[in-house]
Amino acid sequence: MENLLYVSVAIVAVAFAVLVYYLIKTLIAMRITLDNVSSTVEGLQQQVDTITKESTELLHKTNLLADDIQRKSDSLNSIFSAAKDLGESVQRINYSVKRVSEAVSKKADEQSEQVAQAVKWGNVALQFWEKWQAKKDERNKKENSESF
Repeated sequence: MENLLYVSVAIVAVAFAVLVYYLIKTLIAMRITLDNVSSTVEGLQQQVDTITKESTELLHKTNLLADDIQRKSDSLNSIFSAAKDLGESVQRINYSVKRVSEAVSKKADEQSEQVAQAVKWGNVALQFWEKWQAKKDERNKKENSESF
């Protein structure tokens, strides 16, 4: 029975040695994997730092650009306001010119008959004057011819 005890202890010792061997092999593989993970995380950390720095710079430039656009937009607002005021002034002038034109046209229509009458009376007066002038010239000729 003692032999059985020695064989059992030997089997347990061999099993323990095999267990320790595979445990060491597993721990070494795990250490290699953790080293790889560590280097990957370090690389990712560097990339994240770079991206963070570039994002900060990009955000700063974007803010500057937005401020510049806002300033230019504000300056354009006064131009558009002035253009609007100018357009309204031109509209008022056009409306005034239209009203004056309509008033003149209406007055001209109302007075066209009076103007026609005045032209007729003017023609009649001109004819009388021409006839009077012609008679006057004839009398002067007669008087001049009698005096010779």
